[in-house]
Amino acid sequence: MSPLIQGMLTILIGVGGCIGYFFASNLILDKVIFPPQTKNPGKNINRANMVRPWLFLFPALAALSLYLIYPVVGSFYRSLFNRSGEDFIGFGNYSTMFADDGFQTALFNNFMWVLVVPAGATFLGLLVAQLTDRLTWGNIAKSLIFMPMAISFVGASLIWKFVYANNPDIGLINAIRDSFGAAPLDPLQLPFWNNFFLMFILVWIQTGFAMVILSAALRGIPEETIEAAIIDGANPFQIFFKIKVPQIMGTIVVVWTTITILVLKVFDIVYTMTGGNFGTEILPSYMMSYMFRDDGRATAVAFVIMIIVLPVMIWNIRQARAEMK
Repeated sequence: MSPLIQGMLTILIGVGGCIGYFFASNLILDKVIFPPQTKNPGKNINRANMVRPWLFLFPALAALSLYLIYPVVGSFYRSLFNRSGEDFIGFGNYSTMFADDGFQTALFNNFMWVLVVPAGATFLGLLVAQLTDRLTWGNIAKSLIFMPMAISFVGASLIWKFVYANNPDIGLINAIRDSFGAAPLDPLQLPFWNNFFLMFILVWIQTGFAMVILSAALRGIPEETIEAAIIDGANPFQIFFKIKVPQIMGTIVVVWTTITILVLKVFDIVYTMTGGNFGTEILPSYMMSYMFRDDGRATAVAFVIMIIVLPVMIWNIRQARAEMK
């Protein structure tokens, strides 16, 4: 079957199924379960109105349970078995994992990513948003800064792999070192510091995202407060840090936590640049290293990542709701 015809049939069946479900469920609810032709029709109508929202929510709840809750529960259950999946070992995978030096390195590196990347991307995004709003060609500058968001993580990693190349004829860093007479080096093999070279790639990508959100927030600040500060003699730095930043702090937190969630799940950059070697292992790449040889250990790592992401995600949702009020 042609993919076009298959896609059209899928849409028709999906939309038609939804319409048919809502029509049939309402019909059964109003005519069969709570029919108004009774001694107390008002009571039945009220009962039907109480049940009706759950009928509308049922498809979404069913899909959420099937594609989210069931995999989470199933993954946790799978992590309690050995490599072959036949013997129940309880929390053996977790105890072995936490005692592993590789996991400790990955956990420490993830902690550094969480500290550096959201802070760097949010700060640069806020700085760029403030500066470009003052330029006549600010929209062009914003477009150029936002452009890395259109590149996949793998594509961005390949670009920066050329920048970090240890050949002075290719790598920008070594070309600069060569101009000063220094010997070439491979930045990706420098212990500890190579993690920061990888982090900068994600900061470069996410700065555009932070810039767009924070620029909109800055433009939403009432002009009256800024004019009042200028009349009171405030300088540009005081206006920015004491007037503007406090008024958009909720947006800054939302951007920060959104990037944090992304950081905790990032895998492509490390896998493409170093494969997790040279002390750059993070939790997702550590999980991938066990996925095809020890499914129980890999599932345990995935569950740990989910537990780490969950509080940040909840905080992000609360902050977003607070912004909407």
